Amino acid sequence: MDGAGELARGREAGRRLAWADAYAAFSLAQQSSLLAAADLELMATAAYLLGRLEDCHKAMQRASRAYFESGDPRRAARCLFWVAFTLLLQGDVAQAGGWLARASRLLEHERPECAEHGFLLLPEALQALMTGDHAKASAAAARAAEIGARVGDADLLALALHFHGRALVADGRMAEGLALLDEAMVAVVAGELSPYVAGNIYCSMIDACQEISDLRRAGEWTTALTRWCGEQPDMITFTGQCLAHRAEIMQLRGAWPEAIEEAKRACTRFAHAADQYAAGAAFYRQAELHRARGEFAAATDAYQQASQWGREPQPGLALLRLAQGRTEAADAAIRRVVAETAGSLMRAKLLPAQVEIMLAIGDIEAARHAANELAEIVGSFHTPALRAVALHCRGAVLLAEGDAGAALASLRGAWQLWHELDVPHEAARVRVLVGLACLALGDEDAAAMEFSAARTVFMRLGAAPDLTVLGRLSKENSGTPAHGLTVRELQVLRLLATGRTNHAIAADLSLAEKTVERHVSNIFIKLGVPSRAAATAYAYQHQLM
Repeated sequence: MDGAGELARGREAGRRLAWADAYAAFSLAQQSSLLAAADLELMATAAYLLGRLEDCHKAMQRASRAYFESGDPRRAARCLFWVAFTLLLQGDVAQAGGWLARASRLLEHERPECAEHGFLLLPEALQALMTGDHAKASAAAARAAEIGARVGDADLLALALHFHGRALVADGRMAEGLALLDEAMVAVVAGELSPYVAGNIYCSMIDACQEISDLRRAGEWTTALTRWCGEQPDMITFTGQCLAHRAEIMQLRGAWPEAIEEAKRACTRFAHAADQYAAGAAFYRQAELHRARGEFAAATDAYQQASQWGREPQPGLALLRLAQGRTEAADAAIRRVVAETAGSLMRAKLLPAQVEIMLAIGDIEAARHAANELAEIVGSFHTPALRAVALHCRGAVLLAEGDAGAALASLRGAWQLWHELDVPHEAARVRVLVGLACLALGDEDAAAMEFSAARTVFMRLGAAPDLTVLGRLSKENSGTPAHGLTVRELQVLRLLATGRTNHAIAADLSLAEKTVERHVSNIFIKLGVPSRAAATAYAYQHQLM
């Protein structure tokens, strides 16, 4: 075996970002000769980006020993930092602490301002951030950033700025925090950072944007991450996260079929990597899309998968139970998860669902309390999407309390924000409440137009549960017969109930098949049913045959 040739091929593949070729070549080269420390470090990087976390740790540990034996304890300590950092991100705190202690011992005789001392401050910042100690996280990250700037280490400076920014944002200091996050991203997009650091900052930045519902930034950085991943087609570790982020953006923008495919691809990618958090997030996104489309069995399965990967399946699962009519389960689930959740931003993701569920079960006081808490949180973070959610919740509560005029003002504000953000589903859901407020104020024409506009969006998206709710509301608030069907629609329903296909119905009534499809869709909406079987059952139960 030509060990020297494989070694050269591995190095060249690493320069090309061809990680599969690099890992394969280094694996062959080490069979005939010992790899140098730098080659082992590059091999570890390739393994990490290919999702081979155990192989990454082994290679990085060997690289650390090789650096130490060659008289470079700083680089040896840096290798152990990366072992610890990846373990910490996986939630393996005990092992991470052991490797950090060993790395610290390697630096006992090094000057305190060296970059590696700065790196060892970052786990402290990360753990403090995870536990909600924002002041401690900020202080540790700031010290690390000072060292990074002083010694000119781009990786350290970018990571430290990023964690400092996240701590400030979590503490409600939005302007300061976002400025640091954006500064760290400048180094990422300029290609100044190692793949380890660039990928982690990309994904963490998008997580931060999604936490505060900064949809503009989330969309921009997701696009940038997609390009970065596209330059490294062998990479697995960050591509799954990229797909999951893309799926969420697509869902918000109304591209639901494409979003489901992206979420499924993300889940497939994560099957080859060891990122439990990201895998859980991908399954949760898939579940949310299935729930929105009324595919309840698939949603249940995906929520279960998310839970198995360690992702809390709420509030989506509670909203699913509400849509299934299991109000007691929805009530218990949302009360439980809200009660055990401490962080403001995490609670902000739960409170809108609590408002919706409390209103559904008639507990207006609990709904008002949740809406008020959400408004307080939004006062600190104040991104357009969070404002839209808060206004939506406030409007829904005011409407339930009978103050339609005040409700209408809040709901109009929510719709305007969702419209400007190009989030069609949420905008349409608000229009349903606007329609109800108009009805309460006696403006039936305005209500009809709001319902019609919402129905058009729901039909385009395939939002079956929303269509069912809208159909029920339309029946409850109209003076037409309970079913609300035209004579032609009754004819189509009666034929449909006998088991005829659209093609056969079209032939019987001398209509175009597309016309029949439109009649069937209108029947589903007016009856508030999701399928032909349900429409048939309705026809027999209400003696329409």
